[in-house]
Amino acid sequence: MTTADTTSAATRLDQRMADLAAHRVPFVRATVVRAKRPTSASPGDVALVMEDGHFEGFVGGSCAEATVRRYSLDALGSGEPLLLRISPDQIGDGDIEEGAVTVGNPCLSGGEIEIFLEPRRPAPRLIILGDTPIGRGLRMLGQDLGYDIDGVTAAADADVKGAAAVVVASHGREEEPVLADALHAGVPYVGLVASRKRAAAVLASLDVTPEQRASVHSPAGLDIGAHTAPEVALSILAEVVASVRSWEPGSASSESAEARADGITLTKREDRFRAAFAVDPVCGMTVAAVDTSPHSDVGGERHWFCCTGCQETFEAAQG
Repeated sequence: MTTADTTSAATRLDQRMADLAAHRVPFVRATVVRAKRPTSASPGDVALVMEDGHFEGFVGGSCAEATVRRYSLDALGSGEPLLLRISPDQIGDGDIEEGAVTVGNPCLSGGEIEIFLEPRRPAPRLIILGDTPIGRGLRMLGQDLGYDIDGVTAAADADVKGAAAVVVASHGREEEPVLADALHAGVPYVGLVASRKRAAAVLASLDVTPEQRASVHSPAGLDIGAHTAPEVALSILAEVVASVRSWEPGSASSESAEARADGITLTKREDRFRAAFAVDPVCGMTVAAVDTSPHSDVGGERHWFCCTGCQETFEAAQG
């Protein structure tokens, strides 16, 4: 491949990453940072790994790709970058240390490669209903915290699907439909800015289950003695952060359906990024159990493989 071809490929991947980010599509950028011959990959080779395990780009042959797929989905689940070292001399998963893992790959042709896996997950989306002092404070502080802010003034504009948090700060305007939609959609954090007395009346009017009604944070925000609108916004965002972090993979509270921390009820959100893994029955490699990995259905059971070579060997042995 010429220098011009390499530059063109890199430009296409950059454009693709920008497009994925704009559409809030999670992916992993896998970059070869070291290659010891013989290997088909070279330093600087890049691939994008989607949450279904689909590859765009190149970081090695099919067996290396299987290992990269497995650990890319792992990184996408944890949200943490990882240095992946692949060597034919390593037995099994070998050494695991903070930020790096060394993996044995019996399929490699004798070379070694190191690949940096960088997960790119969309920022948590925070929907704020109400152009009020508290609503404006939430939008300003939320942006500084890196949230994807969607400020709306009408219930019809509040698309709650996939949101990490919904805060209703409209002071009586169109509160009920947004609250009900958020609760039915299973939004991890739903907050209502209102006095306890008014909040009780609003929540009682909702056509939701008692459990859903009890999960609404109202008055929204931690009790920090806030008086001004920006202080109230700060207290609400602190509560939002606690809730969002509680359902992230690896957090202490994500292991249970419900937990408490500092008096705050934390509800687990289904981890959309968690992938299942399986062992290749031919070579013994651990692979991602996703449709993009080679697989065969035999005797009512699905078997997963690192490459089509192992798949064909397994199928031939079945007669």
